[in-house]
Amino acid sequence: MSKKYISKDSQTDWERIKKMKDEEIDLSDTPEVSEDMFSNAVLRLGGRKVPKGKVRINILLDADIVAYYKTLSGGKGYQTLINETLKHNIFQYDLENILRQVIREELKYSTKPAPNMLRNGIERNKNES
Repeated sequence: MSKKYISKDSQTDWERIKKMKDEEIDLSDTPEVSEDMFSNAVLRLGGRKVPKGKVRINILLDADIVAYYKTLSGGKGYQTLINETLKHNIFQYDLENILRQVIREELKYSTKPAPNMLRNGIERNKNES
């Protein structure tokens, strides 16, 4: 199957989708994500694979931030605590909300408008002249 089917005209009602609220999005056919799926996942940022493990970096932090984490950890392991805090911040979002955000961004930046949007745009341009 080297050829992919690409429709010339979208049959999707993009205006209706853009107006949908989060609660109206049907995710019933979306499979549940398991821990096993996450353990086999490959993290990519900017299309590049992110290696697993630790990376040594040099970073300048405010003195009060370092003092806070040193106090919180009892002096040892404060860097691990900072790492865990950063990781928690990255992964705290619910997967469903991330999917909704991605869908909305994809719709916002879709390059080809729906046919009725195109007609309305042409009519608006004619009326503006």
